[in-house]
Amino acid sequence: MPIELRRRIRHAIFPLLGIAMAGYFGYHALTGDRSIVAFFRITDEIKAAKAELAEAKAERQKLEHRVSLLRPESLDPDMLDERARWSLGFVGDREIVILGPSKLAQGRQAAPAN
Repeated sequence: MPIELRRRIRHAIFPLLGIAMAGYFGYHALTGDRSIVAFFRITDEIKAAKAELAEAKAERQKLEHRVSLLRPESLDPDMLDERARWSLGFVGDREIVILGPSKLAQGRQAAPAN
């Protein structure tokens, strides 16, 4: 090998190693487990989880409100009896049930009459 060729190869080794290392780290910065793509994917998953949490909190508040209507201090015993008998189908043939607004029906839609 001529001396000139060896000198050129020696001068090209370090830049080529630097380019190879930059390529290696660049590739993993884009496609690795802790990469830019993974960051955006995880950010989207966090947004979806926060939306699901907000839905669950709203559902919980709705259920807590319904449970609060069943507490003894706010419960109308006659209304409880009427609603239980109507929903279970224990209304007698000679009985007349008159459904009207009540404390129990507040905050939810009225059940359709059959």
